[in-house]
Amino acid sequence: MYDTTNPLCHVTGTAFITAGGSGIGRSLASVYALNGIQGLAGADVNFADLEKVQAELNKQYPKVRVEIFAMDVTKEAETSTAVQSAASKFGRIDISIHGAGITGLPAATHESSLENWQPAIDINLTGVMLCDGGMVRQMLTPELRPGYEGRGIILNIASKLGVSAPDPSIGTAAYTAAKHAVVGLTKLDAKTYAPHGIRINATCPGYAELASAILCLTSRMGSYMCANTLVVDGGYTA
Repeated sequence: MYDTTNPLCHVTGTAFITAGGSGIGRSLASVYALNGIQGLAGADVNFADLEKVQAELNKQYPKVRVEIFAMDVTKEAETSTAVQSAASKFGRIDISIHGAGITGLPAATHESSLENWQPAIDINLTGVMLCDGGMVRQMLTPELRPGYEGRGIILNIASKLGVSAPDPSIGTAAYTAAKHAVVGLTKLDAKTYAPHGIRINATCPGYAELASAILCLTSRMGSYMCANTLVVDGGYTA
């Protein structure tokens, strides 16, 4: 599936992955380990899941250093501490993937209250903002010399509902709003920090395979992609 003989597909340095204990984050960790990464930092609110992933990676890829961190992306202090701790342990973070998210309670706008609206906004949008901000501060550290592909690469995981609207019967007002906002925040941050050597993109997955697309965006194959929103949804939004 992944051409590990092609140096353009390889990634080097250290990657930080939120929601690294399951789903996309878990599969992405294996793909990075397979394709040349030297260090992996996994962060998740479910620390027990991270421990399982760490054990699996240590067994399968013993040359890859794996560090794990308990982190709730809605908590500014926890997010800041995890980012700083990972950067301290590895010396730098070269690639950062921000993918923590929840669908939230189904509700159309007229049915929404702050009680069912806020959790989806907090995790899907505010969590991305906190991760972006913390990671950019690390990447902009004056004494940190540019490394793999500049000062660093950030990828925010939005959703196919970040560029489209679902069937009204699904009732995902908060989720859809948050994912659209992630796309907007990504574009703004990309234009803001590109002059400083930080390349930022977003990807909008559906139910399609995603890890290979992220590998492309964060490897040398994606070196000219910035402020982009790559939709990987098998044609759902066509």
